[in-house]
Amino acid sequence: MAAALTLGAEEELHLIDLERWQLAARAPQVLAKLPRENFSAEIQRTTVETNTDVVSSLDGLRQELLRLRRGAVEVAGRENLGIAAVGTAPRSEFRDFELTASGRYGRMQEQYRLLVDEQLICGTQIHVGVADRDLAVEITQRIANRLPVLLALSASSPYWNGLDTGYASIRTIIWQRWPSAGPTGPLPDSAAYDELLQDLIASGVIADAKMAYFDVRPSSHAPTLELRICDACPLVDDAVLIAGLFRALVRDAERGIEAGLPRGIRPLPLHRAAIWQAARGGLSGQLLDGSLHPRPLPARDAVRGLVTDLRDVLEELGDWEEVSELAETALARGNSADRQRAAFVQHGDLSDVMRSVVDETQGPASGPAPATPALRRYRARAGDEGVDANSVARPNYRGVVEHVRGLGADGIDGLETARDRWIADHGLDFGVDGAKQPFRVDLVPRLIAAHEWSELEAGLIQRARAVEAFLGDVYGERRILRDGVLPEEAVLGAPGWREEATRLPPGTLRAPIQGFDLVRNEYGGWRVLEDNLRNPSGAGYAIAVRQLMDAVAPDLPRPGRLADPATALEQLRRTVLAGAKPGTRGALLSSGDGSSAWFEHRRLADGAGLLLAAAEDLAVDRGTVVQRSTGDRIGSLYLRLDVELPDLVDGEGRPIGADIMDVAAAGGVTLVNAPGNGVADDKAMYRSVPELIGYYLSERPLLESVPTYRLSDEGERRAVLERVGELVTKPVDGHGGQGVLIGPAADAATVALRRVEIAQNPSGWVAQEVVALSSVPSIEDGRMQPRHVDLRAFVYATGRRRRDYVLADLALTRVAPEGSLVVNSSRGGGAKDTWIQLPEHDRSRPHHR
Repeated sequence: MAAALTLGAEEELHLIDLERWQLAARAPQVLAKLPRENFSAEIQRTTVETNTDVVSSLDGLRQELLRLRRGAVEVAGRENLGIAAVGTAPRSEFRDFELTASGRYGRMQEQYRLLVDEQLICGTQIHVGVADRDLAVEITQRIANRLPVLLALSASSPYWNGLDTGYASIRTIIWQRWPSAGPTGPLPDSAAYDELLQDLIASGVIADAKMAYFDVRPSSHAPTLELRICDACPLVDDAVLIAGLFRALVRDAERGIEAGLPRGIRPLPLHRAAIWQAARGGLSGQLLDGSLHPRPLPARDAVRGLVTDLRDVLEELGDWEEVSELAETALARGNSADRQRAAFVQHGDLSDVMRSVVDETQGPASGPAPATPALRRYRARAGDEGVDANSVARPNYRGVVEHVRGLGADGIDGLETARDRWIADHGLDFGVDGAKQPFRVDLVPRLIAAHEWSELEAGLIQRARAVEAFLGDVYGERRILRDGVLPEEAVLGAPGWREEATRLPPGTLRAPIQGFDLVRNEYGGWRVLEDNLRNPSGAGYAIAVRQLMDAVAPDLPRPGRLADPATALEQLRRTVLAGAKPGTRGALLSSGDGSSAWFEHRRLADGAGLLLAAAEDLAVDRGTVVQRSTGDRIGSLYLRLDVELPDLVDGEGRPIGADIMDVAAAGGVTLVNAPGNGVADDKAMYRSVPELIGYYLSERPLLESVPTYRLSDEGERRAVLERVGELVTKPVDGHGGQGVLIGPAADAATVALRRVEIAQNPSGWVAQEVVALSSVPSIEDGRMQPRHVDLRAFVYATGRRRRDYVLADLALTRVAPEGSLVVNSSRGGGAKDTWIQLPEHDRSRPHHR
């Protein structure tokens, strides 16, 4: 018997208290006022379920879903409740669960315990009419390989128990814990399916046929095939898209049966892997293709591939135009998980996310209208901080984007001309390969919200304290080596180790100025990419870029509570002078105008009131460092050298660096930052910083690091050598992006050469997983386009206590060239102004006007 191909849907809807923006266990009150033929209870009292009438078209299904949602909204609204069709309510917590009073549900809770108590989840079930149960069982198995695409489109549950889980659909992971969830495995007919159910019931593991929670199953109460794998969808059109694709898959499988084609079932572990992959990344990651030997491909390619494969069937059903348009719209705006994360980033408040999912669920089928017109030629991508997947500016970037767009091509050209003139007039340059070149500045600023800055402040100060404790320990008592937390060869044999640093007095603050490179991934989470403890540059450039923007783009709309980067100059002065004796001066010791960051050396020294000195300008007189021309005593030296201090000689051949080290060892001068700090910031030690935080602070890391492989470890080396083409490999002592190889962007010959280099000197290399860097709108050829960015932030310390550490109110956003992930200026990168919004409660810090 042919499939009837009718349509129906069941939607599980969370009830939301509109004052507290939390789940409300008031389903009995709401259901008492709703018709029983279309509304029913679920296992949790925070949920109601809708059941549409049977329809024959996608538009009919759309109208049914809207009708039932309107009915639920009207009744719930009288109780000051809203509804949210999402896999998990973003602010849901374990304690929100309240069991619906029934004998069946009570038995389930008694039997399954925590498994029931965590069922604060909602799904969308799509029914397609298939009256012949043998046909239904056969179709179930033929369409299994394409189910991950439908799950990815529906994914709407990134948050669970108040946290971002890292999954697009954590509901799927929770749901699959049921003993009867997932695929059925190969079955010849409906009799075998029924026998499987009876065996499960007889085993006592499930109570009845309704507990057959398979991904797809013949319905237990209707002549349909039921799709059960999808999250609830806040936008009705997303549910309609999934229904259209599911019906087409059913018809396509039916055609295959009629043609006598084989099933092509994948082994169950591969099926589970494909479902997990879809739950993990949704539309922002990769999916496994539908072949018997699947390979990963971008999710959007998988979606388009499925739609294209089904075109003939969709045309037969009269659904081609609608499904293809809905699919492209879904890819443009992202799934609900993407939109929820974008809503959270604005203010860091899950209440905002709750509002957004309620608004979408209770709004039009296609979602709320965009607040501003789309950037038609913007290459929208997941993880863009300023523009959403629908090419519409995000709320915090809206003023900036609209201002830049309003300038037009001529206005942008004039702005860039003024920028270039300012750079030339102020000598804003950076050295590359011994030659100075203009410092590249993009004119679209990057915005960092107050809640993000607070998160970075806590995490970076924690990291800085742990690193400082490590430096003091390894150049002193070496407790961490005696306790076996780190092997001795990893420290004393590190490229940055300097034996001379052991001579400095006990208690010396070795890294008062620390720089950290951070990246923001496509889910909005921050990761520390590198630590910089020798002579981190960028603060002077960040200050200069703000001055440039104030001069050439004063009309660009600025947010409130904007941090003033120039305040870092006073903090720098306090940091440098913290250890100096009264009556002495502080100086910035530079390698001179040949240094790549000579511009910054001059600006920082001038702005912080420090003497700018080169080797030739200093001498040692009776145990004191002095300025040769004036005899002024120098009490502290901020080292910005291209060599380590003990190796520094001046043009006359004087070993002035060694002489200064003698003074420092005797306590006559403070060094900021001390020689030997490289032992803590080489790329091999980076992997151990989380251990340092636990060892020295007895805390858990507040900021995550990028997964890193130390290639001196034989096991890790073997694994990396097989994956060089998938990883980023770096020399342990590299800087400025030199020697960095991004495997996915390299050709086979380059990858092969890197394998040889690693094999020849394993301890000289590390490998990291590739991070999908976020992007920010940047001006390219007169219009805005996304460019990958990172962030360098700075922690200053004047002592060892927590309150002695501060995160400077500035950061340098570095911008990669088009098509690149490398942001270093020496590799063609540039920078942009970083607009940091300070928290409202922090009135002590001056704002930029």
